[in-house]
Amino acid sequence: MLRRSLTRRAVLKAAALTPPALAAGSLAAPFVHGAYAAGTLKMGAWDHWVPGAGKELERVCQEWAAKEKVELSFDLITSNGDKDLLTLMAEGQAGAGHDIMGLRTWYVEAQKQRFVPVDDIVEPLIQKYGKVATASEYCGKIDGHWLAVPSGYASGELPPCARIDMMKEYAGIDIVKMYPAPPGTGDKELQDNWTWDTFLKAAEACNKNGHPFALGLSTCTDALNMAGAVFAAYGAFLVNEKGDVTVKTDATRQVLDWFKRLSKHLPEEVYAYDNASNNKALISGYSALIMNPPSAYAVAKRDAPRVAEQLWAFHSPKGPNGRYDPSNPYFWGIWNFSKNIPAAKALLAYISTREMQEKLVTASVGFDVPPFASFMDFKVWEEEGPPKGTNYNYPSRGDAIPFLSGYPAPLKIGTQMYAQALLIKMIAMHTHQGRSVEDVMTYAESEIEGYLRT
Repeated sequence: MLRRSLTRRAVLKAAALTPPALAAGSLAAPFVHGAYAAGTLKMGAWDHWVPGAGKELERVCQEWAAKEKVELSFDLITSNGDKDLLTLMAEGQAGAGHDIMGLRTWYVEAQKQRFVPVDDIVEPLIQKYGKVATASEYCGKIDGHWLAVPSGYASGELPPCARIDMMKEYAGIDIVKMYPAPPGTGDKELQDNWTWDTFLKAAEACNKNGHPFALGLSTCTDALNMAGAVFAAYGAFLVNEKGDVTVKTDATRQVLDWFKRLSKHLPEEVYAYDNASNNKALISGYSALIMNPPSAYAVAKRDAPRVAEQLWAFHSPKGPNGRYDPSNPYFWGIWNFSKNIPAAKALLAYISTREMQEKLVTASVGFDVPPFASFMDFKVWEEEGPPKGTNYNYPSRGDAIPFLSGYPAPLKIGTQMYAQALLIKMIAMHTHQGRSVEDVMTYAESEIEGYLRT
Protein backbone atom coordinates (compact mmCIF):
# COMPACT_ATOMS: atom_id res chain seq x y z
CA MET A 1 0.00 0.00 0.00
CA LEU A 2 3.05 2.25 0.18
CA ARG A 3 4.02 1.63 -3.44
CA ARG A 4 5.66 4.68 -5.02
CA SER A 5 5.36 5.77 -8.60
CA LEU A 6 8.42 6.85 -10.58
CA THR A 7 7.66 10.54 -10.01
CA ARG A 8 9.36 12.14 -7.10
CA ARG A 9 11.91 9.74 -5.60
CA ALA A 10 13.40 8.35 -8.79
CA VAL A 11 13.46 11.63 -10.63
CA LEU A 12 14.94 13.63 -7.76
CA LYS A 13 17.53 10.92 -7.24
CA ALA A 14 18.44 11.15 -10.91
CA ALA A 15 18.73 14.92 -10.59
CA ALA A 16 21.11 14.59 -7.67
CA LEU A 17 23.35 12.22 -9.62
CA THR A 18 23.44 14.26 -12.83
CA PRO A 19 26.56 16.43 -13.23
CA PRO A 20 25.40 20.05 -13.28
CA ALA A 21 25.93 22.18 -16.33
CA LEU A 22 27.78 25.44 -15.91
CA ALA A 23 25.62 27.94 -14.09
CA ALA A 24 24.69 31.06 -16.01
CA GLY A 25 26.85 34.04 -15.23
CA SER A 26 25.48 37.54 -15.52
CA LEU A 27 21.85 38.10 -16.36
CA ALA A 28 21.11 38.34 -20.07
CA ALA A 29 20.15 41.75 -21.40
CA PRO A 30 16.41 42.39 -21.76
CA PHE A 31 14.96 41.24 -25.04
CA VAL A 32 14.74 44.07 -27.57
CA HIS A 33 12.94 43.53 -30.85
CA GLY A 34 14.63 44.94 -33.90
CA ALA A 35 13.62 45.00 -37.54
CA TYR A 36 14.79 41.45 -38.06
CA ALA A 37 13.70 37.92 -37.24
CA ALA A 38 14.48 37.23 -33.59
CA GLY A 39 15.36 33.58 -34.03
CA THR A 40 13.69 30.47 -32.71
CA LEU A 41 12.35 29.50 -29.32
CA LYS A 42 11.12 26.21 -27.90
CA MET A 43 8.71 25.98 -24.97
CA GLY A 44 7.45 22.92 -23.11
CA ALA A 45 4.40 23.14 -20.84
CA TRP A 46 2.18 20.78 -18.89
CA ASP A 47 -0.84 19.55 -20.84
CA HIS A 48 -3.48 21.00 -18.53
CA TRP A 49 -6.21 18.82 -16.98
CA VAL A 50 -8.84 21.43 -17.88
CA PRO A 51 -9.92 20.96 -21.51
CA GLY A 52 -8.75 23.89 -23.64
CA ALA A 53 -6.52 25.58 -21.04
CA GLY A 54 -3.27 24.41 -22.63
CA LYS A 55 -4.43 25.50 -26.07
CA GLU A 56 -5.16 28.98 -24.76
CA LEU A 57 -1.61 29.21 -23.39
CA GLU A 58 -0.29 28.15 -26.78
CA ARG A 59 -2.49 30.75 -28.52
CA VAL A 60 -1.25 33.53 -26.21
CA CYS A 61 2.39 32.52 -26.71
CA GLN A 62 2.07 32.23 -30.49
CA GLU A 63 0.36 35.62 -30.59
CA TRP A 64 3.40 37.11 -28.85
CA ALA A 65 5.79 35.21 -31.17
CA ALA A 66 4.10 36.49 -34.32
CA LYS A 67 4.32 40.08 -33.08
CA GLU A 68 7.97 39.73 -32.09
CA LYS A 69 8.95 37.74 -35.20
CA VAL A 70 10.08 34.77 -33.15
CA GLU A 71 9.62 31.27 -34.54
CA LEU A 72 8.05 29.51 -31.55
CA SER A 73 7.83 25.73 -31.18
CA PHE A 74 5.31 24.97 -28.43
CA ASP A 75 4.77 21.54 -26.87
CA LEU A 76 2.10 20.43 -24.41
CA ILE A 77 3.56 17.53 -22.43
CA THR A 78 1.30 15.17 -20.53
CA SER A 79 1.88 14.29 -16.90
CA ASN A 80 0.47 10.81 -17.55
CA GLY A 81 3.28 8.41 -16.79
CA ASP A 82 5.23 11.45 -15.55
CA LYS A 83 6.26 12.28 -19.10
CA ASP A 84 6.68 15.95 -18.18
CA LEU A 85 9.12 15.07 -15.38
CA LEU A 86 11.02 12.57 -17.51
CA THR A 87 11.33 15.15 -20.31
CA LEU A 88 12.64 17.70 -17.82
CA MET A 89 15.23 15.30 -16.45
CA ALA A 90 16.34 14.09 -19.88
CA GLU A 91 16.86 17.64 -21.14
CA GLY A 92 18.77 18.63 -18.02
CA GLN A 93 21.06 15.64 -18.44
CA ALA A 94 21.58 16.13 -22.16
CA GLY A 95 21.96 19.92 -22.03
CA ALA A 96 19.61 20.20 -24.99
CA GLY A 97 15.91 20.50 -25.68
CA HIS A 98 13.45 23.30 -25.03
CA ASP A 99 14.49 26.81 -24.05
CA ILE A 100 11.62 27.24 -21.55
CA MET A 101 10.27 24.39 -19.45
CA GLY A 102 7.28 24.28 -17.14
CA LEU A 103 8.20 23.03 -13.69
CA ARG A 104 6.12 21.28 -11.08
CA THR A 105 6.34 22.54 -7.52
CA TRP A 106 9.68 21.13 -6.33
CA TYR A 107 11.68 20.90 -9.53
CA VAL A 108 13.30 24.32 -9.40
CA GLU A 109 15.38 22.98 -6.53
CA ALA A 110 16.05 19.73 -8.37
CA GLN A 111 17.50 21.55 -11.39
CA LYS A 112 18.66 24.79 -9.78
CA GLN A 113 22.18 24.73 -11.23
CA ARG A 114 20.84 24.46 -14.76
CA PHE A 115 18.51 27.48 -14.80
CA VAL A 116 19.17 31.09 -15.73
CA PRO A 117 18.43 33.55 -12.89
CA VAL A 118 15.26 35.53 -13.61
CA ASP A 119 15.36 38.28 -10.97
CA ASP A 120 15.05 40.79 -13.82
CA ILE A 121 11.62 39.35 -14.67
CA VAL A 122 10.22 38.60 -11.23
CA GLU A 123 11.31 41.68 -9.27
CA PRO A 124 9.58 44.15 -11.63
CA LEU A 125 6.41 42.01 -11.40
CA ILE A 126 6.57 42.18 -7.59
CA GLN A 127 7.04 45.94 -7.72
CA LYS A 128 3.99 46.26 -9.96
CA TYR A 129 1.62 43.64 -8.50
CA GLY A 130 2.72 43.11 -4.91
CA LYS A 131 4.21 40.29 -2.87
CA VAL A 132 4.46 36.81 -4.38
CA ALA A 133 2.68 33.94 -2.60
CA THR A 134 4.81 32.37 0.12
CA ALA A 135 4.77 28.91 -1.48
CA SER A 136 6.00 30.33 -4.80
CA GLU A 137 8.83 32.23 -3.14
CA TYR A 138 9.73 29.20 -1.01
CA CYS A 139 10.31 27.01 -4.07
CA GLY A 140 11.36 29.53 -6.72
CA LYS A 141 13.76 31.86 -4.92
CA ILE A 142 16.91 29.99 -3.92
CA ASP A 143 20.01 31.46 -2.28
CA GLY A 144 18.62 34.97 -2.75
CA HIS A 145 17.85 34.69 -6.48
CA TRP A 146 14.76 33.81 -8.48
CA LEU A 147 15.67 30.75 -10.56
CA ALA A 148 12.22 30.36 -12.09
CA VAL A 149 9.24 32.60 -12.80
CA PRO A 150 6.18 31.87 -10.63
CA SER A 151 3.33 30.83 -12.90
CA GLY A 152 -0.42 31.22 -12.67
CA TYR A 153 -0.84 28.58 -15.37
CA ALA A 154 -0.98 25.12 -13.71
CA SER A 155 -0.65 26.52 -10.18
CA GLY A 156 -3.55 25.16 -8.20
CA GLU A 157 -5.02 24.96 -4.75
CA LEU A 158 -6.84 21.95 -3.33
CA PRO A 159 -9.64 23.02 -0.98
CA PRO A 160 -12.82 20.97 -0.60
CA CYS A 161 -15.19 20.63 -3.53
CA ALA A 162 -18.40 18.94 -2.44
CA ARG A 163 -21.93 18.07 -3.40
CA ILE A 164 -24.29 20.81 -2.18
CA ASP A 165 -27.19 18.37 -1.91
CA MET A 166 -25.34 15.54 -0.15
CA MET A 167 -23.62 17.78 2.38
CA LYS A 168 -26.95 19.35 3.28
CA GLU A 169 -28.99 16.13 3.35
CA TYR A 170 -26.50 13.79 5.03
CA ALA A 171 -24.21 16.09 7.06
CA GLY A 172 -26.61 18.94 7.74
CA ILE A 173 -24.16 21.54 6.39
CA ASP A 174 -25.24 24.25 3.94
CA ILE A 175 -21.91 24.84 2.23
CA VAL A 176 -23.26 27.63 -0.02
CA LYS A 177 -24.57 29.55 2.99
CA MET A 178 -21.27 28.95 4.76
CA TYR A 179 -19.16 30.18 1.84
CA PRO A 180 -21.35 32.00 -0.72
CA ALA A 181 -20.28 33.76 -3.88
CA PRO A 182 -20.69 37.55 -4.17
CA PRO A 183 -22.78 39.44 -3.33
CA GLY A 184 -23.51 37.03 -0.46
CA THR A 185 -21.90 37.27 2.95
CA GLY A 186 -20.59 34.09 4.54
CA ASP A 187 -22.19 32.75 7.68
CA LYS A 188 -19.55 33.42 10.34
CA GLU A 189 -21.01 30.89 12.78
CA LEU A 190 -20.94 28.13 10.17
CA GLN A 191 -17.38 29.06 9.21
CA ASP A 192 -16.23 29.01 12.83
CA ASN A 193 -17.83 25.58 13.27
CA TRP A 194 -16.18 24.27 10.10
CA THR A 195 -13.34 22.45 11.87
CA TRP A 196 -11.55 19.21 11.16
CA ASP A 197 -13.68 17.58 13.86
CA THR A 198 -16.83 18.73 12.01
CA PHE A 199 -15.24 17.36 8.84
CA LEU A 200 -14.93 13.93 10.50
CA LYS A 201 -18.62 13.92 11.43
CA ALA A 202 -19.56 14.89 7.87
CA ALA A 203 -17.35 12.14 6.44
CA GLU A 204 -19.02 9.58 8.69
CA ALA A 205 -22.53 10.75 7.78
CA CYS A 206 -21.90 10.73 4.03
CA ASN A 207 -20.21 7.33 4.18
CA LYS A 208 -23.17 5.83 6.05
CA ASN A 209 -25.39 7.01 3.20
CA GLY A 210 -23.24 5.42 0.52
CA HIS A 211 -21.36 8.53 -0.65
CA PRO A 212 -17.96 8.58 1.10
CA PHE A 213 -15.44 11.36 0.78
CA ALA A 214 -12.79 10.56 -1.85
CA LEU A 215 -9.55 11.51 -0.10
CA GLY A 216 -6.44 9.63 -1.12
CA LEU A 217 -4.17 8.13 1.51
CA SER A 218 -1.70 7.03 -1.15
CA THR A 219 1.50 8.72 -2.28
CA CYS A 220 -0.17 10.68 -5.08
CA THR A 221 0.36 14.44 -4.92
CA ASP A 222 -3.29 15.24 -4.16
CA ALA A 223 -3.01 13.14 -1.02
CA LEU A 224 0.31 14.70 -0.03
CA ASN A 225 -1.10 18.21 -0.35
CA MET A 226 -4.24 17.38 1.62
CA ALA A 227 -2.20 15.77 4.41
CA GLY A 228 0.09 18.79 4.67
CA ALA A 229 -2.87 21.13 5.22
CA VAL A 230 -4.19 18.99 8.07
CA PHE A 231 -0.77 18.77 9.73
CA ALA A 232 -0.42 22.56 9.45
CA ALA A 233 -3.90 23.17 10.89
CA TYR A 234 -2.84 21.30 14.02
CA GLY A 235 0.58 23.00 14.13
CA ALA A 236 2.37 19.71 13.42
CA PHE A 237 5.50 20.79 11.52
CA LEU A 238 8.07 18.00 11.41
CA VAL A 239 11.01 20.35 10.75
CA ASN A 240 11.12 24.05 11.59
CA GLU A 241 12.60 26.84 9.46
CA LYS A 242 15.98 26.45 11.21
CA GLY A 243 16.19 22.79 10.23
CA ASP A 244 15.49 21.42 13.72
CA VAL A 245 13.63 18.10 13.75
CA THR A 246 10.34 18.63 15.61
CA VAL A 247 8.44 15.41 14.93
CA LYS A 248 7.61 14.19 18.41
CA THR A 249 4.96 16.65 19.55
CA ASP A 250 1.41 16.45 20.84
CA ALA A 251 0.31 18.14 17.61
CA THR A 252 1.72 15.26 15.54
CA ARG A 253 0.00 12.77 17.83
CA GLN A 254 -3.31 14.61 17.36
CA VAL A 255 -3.01 14.56 13.57
CA LEU A 256 -2.22 10.85 13.36
CA ASP A 257 -5.15 10.09 15.66
CA TRP A 258 -7.38 12.27 13.46
CA PHE A 259 -6.40 10.34 10.33
CA LYS A 260 -7.01 7.06 12.14
CA ARG A 261 -10.58 8.15 12.80
CA LEU A 262 -11.03 9.47 9.25
CA SER A 263 -9.78 6.26 7.65
CA LYS A 264 -12.73 4.34 9.11
CA HIS A 265 -15.08 6.37 6.92
CA LEU A 266 -13.14 6.13 3.66
CA PRO A 267 -13.23 3.34 1.04
CA GLU A 268 -10.32 0.90 1.12
CA GLU A 269 -9.16 1.93 -2.36
CA VAL A 270 -7.95 5.34 -1.12
CA TYR A 271 -4.59 3.71 -0.32
CA ALA A 272 -4.12 3.06 -4.05
CA TYR A 273 -5.42 6.37 -5.43
CA ASP A 274 -3.73 8.31 -8.17
CA ASN A 275 -4.48 11.96 -8.91
CA ALA A 276 -7.40 11.07 -11.18
CA SER A 277 -9.15 8.78 -8.70
CA ASN A 278 -10.82 11.47 -6.61
CA ASN A 279 -11.99 13.32 -9.73
CA LYS A 280 -13.59 10.16 -11.09
CA ALA A 281 -15.30 9.42 -7.78
CA LEU A 282 -16.88 12.88 -7.70
CA ILE A 283 -17.84 13.11 -11.37
CA SER A 284 -19.45 9.65 -11.31
CA GLY A 285 -21.77 10.74 -8.50
CA TYR A 286 -20.23 8.30 -6.03
CA SER A 287 -18.40 10.71 -3.72
CA ALA A 288 -19.78 13.61 -1.68
CA LEU A 289 -16.47 15.51 -1.31
CA ILE A 290 -12.94 15.72 -2.64
CA MET A 291 -10.07 18.17 -2.10
CA ASN A 292 -9.03 19.27 -5.55
CA PRO A 293 -8.77 22.17 -8.00
CA PRO A 294 -11.71 22.91 -10.36
CA SER A 295 -10.51 20.44 -12.99
CA ALA A 296 -13.09 18.00 -11.61
CA TYR A 297 -15.82 20.61 -11.99
CA ALA A 298 -14.70 21.46 -15.54
CA VAL A 299 -14.91 17.83 -16.64
CA ALA A 300 -18.20 17.31 -14.80
CA LYS A 301 -19.65 20.35 -16.54
CA ARG A 302 -18.77 18.76 -19.88
CA ASP A 303 -19.51 15.09 -19.16
CA ALA A 304 -21.91 15.04 -16.19
CA PRO A 305 -23.74 18.41 -16.06
CA ARG A 306 -26.25 17.26 -13.45
CA VAL A 307 -23.38 16.50 -11.10
CA ALA A 308 -21.67 19.81 -11.92
CA GLU A 309 -24.81 21.74 -10.97
CA GLN A 310 -24.44 20.42 -7.41
CA LEU A 311 -20.72 21.16 -6.95
CA TRP A 312 -19.37 23.96 -4.75
CA ALA A 313 -15.79 24.85 -3.77
CA PHE A 314 -15.11 26.23 -0.30
CA HIS A 315 -12.28 26.61 2.18
CA SER A 316 -10.70 23.88 4.28
CA PRO A 317 -11.73 23.31 7.89
CA LYS A 318 -9.69 24.99 10.58
CA GLY A 319 -7.67 23.43 13.36
CA PRO A 320 -6.02 24.73 16.52
CA ASN A 321 -3.34 26.43 14.42
CA GLY A 322 -5.60 27.96 11.76
CA ARG A 323 -7.22 27.24 8.39
CA TYR A 324 -4.98 26.10 5.54
CA ASP A 325 -5.86 25.39 1.91
CA PRO A 326 -3.36 23.09 0.16
CA SER A 327 -1.51 24.83 -2.68
CA ASN A 328 0.70 23.55 -5.47
CA PRO A 329 2.64 26.28 -7.35
CA TYR A 330 4.04 25.92 -10.87
CA PHE A 331 6.98 27.70 -12.48
CA TRP A 332 8.73 28.52 -15.75
CA GLY A 333 12.45 27.84 -15.97
CA ILE A 334 14.89 28.90 -18.69
CA TRP A 335 17.69 26.39 -19.31
CA ASN A 336 21.17 27.87 -19.18
CA PHE A 337 21.94 26.07 -22.43
CA SER A 338 19.18 28.00 -24.23
CA LYS A 339 20.36 29.74 -27.40
CA ASN A 340 17.78 32.51 -27.11
CA ILE A 341 17.63 33.58 -23.46
CA PRO A 342 16.54 37.20 -24.21
CA ALA A 343 13.48 36.03 -26.18
CA ALA A 344 12.67 33.43 -23.50
CA LYS A 345 12.69 36.13 -20.84
CA ALA A 346 10.56 38.44 -22.95
CA LEU A 347 7.92 35.74 -23.47
CA LEU A 348 7.74 34.90 -19.77
CA ALA A 349 7.43 38.57 -18.85
CA TYR A 350 4.58 38.88 -21.36
CA ILE A 351 2.53 35.92 -20.12
CA SER A 352 3.03 37.04 -16.50
CA THR A 353 1.16 40.33 -16.97
CA ARG A 354 -2.25 40.76 -15.35
CA GLU A 355 -4.03 40.85 -18.72
CA MET A 356 -2.52 37.59 -19.92
CA GLN A 357 -2.95 35.93 -16.53
CA GLU A 358 -6.66 36.69 -16.54
CA LYS A 359 -7.04 35.16 -20.01
CA LEU A 360 -5.29 31.99 -18.87
CA VAL A 361 -7.19 31.74 -15.57
CA THR A 362 -10.49 32.17 -17.44
CA ALA A 363 -9.55 29.44 -19.93
CA SER A 364 -8.82 27.12 -17.01
CA VAL A 365 -12.31 27.70 -15.56
CA GLY A 366 -10.58 29.24 -12.56
CA PHE A 367 -8.29 26.24 -11.93
CA ASP A 368 -5.15 28.37 -12.16
CA VAL A 369 -4.25 30.53 -9.16
CA PRO A 370 -1.83 33.38 -9.93
CA PRO A 371 1.01 34.06 -7.50
CA PHE A 372 -0.22 37.59 -6.74
CA ALA A 373 -3.03 38.31 -4.26
CA SER A 374 -3.91 41.39 -6.31
CA PHE A 375 -5.13 39.07 -9.09
CA MET A 376 -7.76 37.35 -6.95
CA ASP A 377 -10.49 39.65 -8.26
CA PHE A 378 -10.65 37.97 -11.67
CA LYS A 379 -14.31 37.66 -12.66
CA VAL A 380 -14.16 33.99 -13.64
CA TRP A 381 -14.38 32.92 -10.01
CA GLU A 382 -17.59 34.89 -9.53
CA GLU A 383 -19.23 34.01 -12.82
CA GLU A 384 -18.37 30.38 -13.58
CA GLY A 385 -21.33 28.05 -13.30
CA PRO A 386 -23.81 26.54 -13.00
CA PRO A 387 -24.19 26.97 -10.11
CA LYS A 388 -22.97 30.54 -10.59
CA GLY A 389 -19.99 31.28 -8.37
CA THR A 390 -19.19 27.61 -7.83
CA ASN A 391 -15.43 28.34 -7.82
CA TYR A 392 -15.43 31.72 -6.08
CA ASN A 393 -14.13 30.31 -2.78
CA TYR A 394 -11.55 28.13 -4.49
CA PRO A 395 -8.60 30.58 -4.17
CA SER A 396 -7.56 31.25 -0.58
CA ARG A 397 -9.30 34.28 0.88
CA GLY A 398 -10.15 35.61 4.33
CA ASP A 399 -8.63 33.45 7.06
CA ALA A 400 -7.72 30.65 4.64
CA ILE A 401 -3.93 30.43 4.20
CA PRO A 402 -2.47 28.81 1.04
CA PHE A 403 -0.04 26.15 2.23
CA LEU A 404 2.56 23.91 0.65
CA SER A 405 3.28 20.58 2.31
CA GLY A 406 6.92 20.60 3.48
CA TYR A 407 7.02 24.26 4.48
CA PRO A 408 8.63 25.79 6.62
CA ALA A 409 11.52 23.30 6.60
CA PRO A 410 14.63 24.43 4.70
CA LEU A 411 13.85 23.83 1.02
CA LYS A 412 16.25 20.91 0.60
CA ILE A 413 14.56 19.10 3.49
CA GLY A 414 11.03 20.10 2.50
CA THR A 415 11.74 18.78 -0.99
CA GLN A 416 12.84 15.41 0.36
CA MET A 417 9.91 15.15 2.76
CA TYR A 418 7.56 15.68 -0.17
CA ALA A 419 9.52 13.52 -2.60
CA GLN A 420 9.55 10.62 -0.18
CA ALA A 421 5.86 11.15 0.70
CA LEU A 422 6.81 11.15 4.37
CA LEU A 423 3.52 12.48 5.78
CA ILE A 424 1.44 9.96 3.86
CA LYS A 425 3.73 7.09 4.84
CA MET A 426 3.28 8.05 8.48
CA ILE A 427 -0.50 8.13 8.03
CA ALA A 428 -0.61 4.77 6.22
CA MET A 429 1.64 3.12 8.81
CA HIS A 430 -0.74 4.16 11.59
CA THR A 431 -4.10 3.77 9.84
CA HIS A 432 -3.47 0.79 7.57
CA GLN A 433 -0.59 -1.13 9.11
CA GLY A 434 -1.65 -0.56 12.70
CA ARG A 435 1.68 0.74 13.94
CA SER A 436 1.63 2.89 17.06
CA VAL A 437 1.88 6.67 16.97
CA GLU A 438 5.19 6.56 18.84
CA ASP A 439 6.61 4.01 16.44
CA VAL A 440 5.53 6.10 13.44
CA MET A 441 7.07 9.27 14.87
CA THR A 442 10.35 7.46 15.56
CA TYR A 443 10.37 6.27 11.94
CA ALA A 444 9.76 9.81 10.64
CA GLU A 445 12.47 11.27 12.86
CA SER A 446 14.97 8.72 11.56
CA GLU A 447 14.02 9.45 7.94
CA ILE A 448 14.46 13.18 8.37
CA GLU A 449 17.82 12.75 10.08
CA GLY A 450 18.83 10.76 6.99
CA TYR A 451 17.82 13.70 4.75
CA LEU A 452 19.95 16.01 6.87
CA ARG A 453 23.00 13.84 6.32
CA THR A 454 22.73 13.86 2.51
